Amino acid sequence: MSTTIDSRIAKLEASLKQAKAQKQKIEARKRAVESKQKRALDTRKKILIGAAIQSMIERGQWSADNLQKIMDQTLVRDDDRALFNLPPKATSNG
Repeated sequence: MSTTIDSRIAKLEASLKQAKAQKQKIEARKRAVESKQKRALDTRKKILIGAAIQSMIERGQWSADNLQKIMDQTLVRDDDRALFNLPPKATSNG
């Protein structure tokens, strides 16, 4: 009789282990979806900020020179800087 109880306990423990693994997988998938949504919202926000600033420049409410100065101070990557006709950033090798 002890063998059947031990066998049943082993089956239940295996089932519990499988259920826990499935729960972890579901939670990981949920976190991945939330992270993707957060990145998408962040990207959308940046696009809208850029569109607003660009619109203000076109209407003469904000100086294009101000934008150029901000981009020069902010951008580090050469390909990003090239989009704004900025020279590559000098890098220090020390």
